[in-house]
Amino acid sequence: MPVDVWALDGLTLDGAETRRADTAIVMADGTAGGARSGVRPGDPGLTVTLAGSTINVSAGLALLGYAGQGVYRAALPSSVSPGTLQAAHATLPRIDLVYLRVWDTAVDGSGLSKADVVYLPGTASATPSAPAPTGTMVYLPLATISVPASGGGSPSVSTAVRPVTVAPGGILPSSTAPGYYAGQYRDNGSSLERYTGTAWVPAGPGTGTADWDQDIKLAASRKLVIGGDSVLYRSAADTLKTDDDLIIKTHRALYGETGSRNITFTNQSSATVAMTFATPFAATPRVFTNINSGSGTTARWVARAINITTTGFDLFLFSADGTNSTWSSIQVLFQAVAP
Repeated sequence: MPVDVWALDGLTLDGAETRRADTAIVMADGTAGGARSGVRPGDPGLTVTLAGSTINVSAGLALLGYAGQGVYRAALPSSVSPGTLQAAHATLPRIDLVYLRVWDTAVDGSGLSKADVVYLPGTASATPSAPAPTGTMVYLPLATISVPASGGGSPSVSTAVRPVTVAPGGILPSSTAPGYYAGQYRDNGSSLERYTGTAWVPAGPGTGTADWDQDIKLAASRKLVIGGDSVLYRSAADTLKTDDDLIIKTHRALYGETGSRNITFTNQSSATVAMTFATPFAATPRVFTNINSGSGTTARWVARAINITTTGFDLFLFSADGTNSTWSSIQVLFQAVAP
């Protein structure tokens, strides 16, 4: 069987041969010789709008792939109205469909060779769904129109059903696009994803797993801005700095936290107060305590940290001579340091 090639002088190709050759310029759909149908990202053409009850479709172009037939290129040169919106049902909502249709008698036996835009009213139902075209083999949905029951509000147009397509290797702006091959990329609306061959994962530099396995490098003067207001930057060699608050899950060696507690009791010779660290330590820290007063009977008291864990300790206070005292909001300080 000769190989169809496009384009050579003196060579004649029929429509199907030309369409199959055109498939090379469109993203594959996971089948041999197949093409993903859709409009081009960023192209405002083939937009469906309502002017009262009149349905309008703007000028534009699309590519329609069909199994074994390559890709049909369809262009609407000027705006057209495929019809008037059917009146709302008295009590039930409805979803209508607007689509681009290609008639190819060599494929569908219709006796027609043309393309047009079609308005297809749906069926009113308590749980309506968009209708499926019948008798049409090659078509591209452009929009759905949600029609509330009579008196229930205005109809609304959604283009969510309209697919987009890109050149081979292009990035699809879609959060629902299926994965066709390992190494395919899509923009889900907030981040870039890569298809591993079995699943979509966050796109990392040179990796097909969910975790980035290579360094992220910024120039020495660059800053990492998170959320628009929190900034990390390099203030000096081997020094990472933020001018905002920083909360970490654990403490580095020889660093930790400080705190205080105001203690009150009546006529006691000892007291024990449970203290909790604001941030847990990775290992049991060293804890130092101090009574921030030397007046009156507090001069004869001692403070110790006992029962130290990674999450806190017991502050043990006792009178050195065993006599009872009364405290009123006496401040005791502590410092906890990671080993």
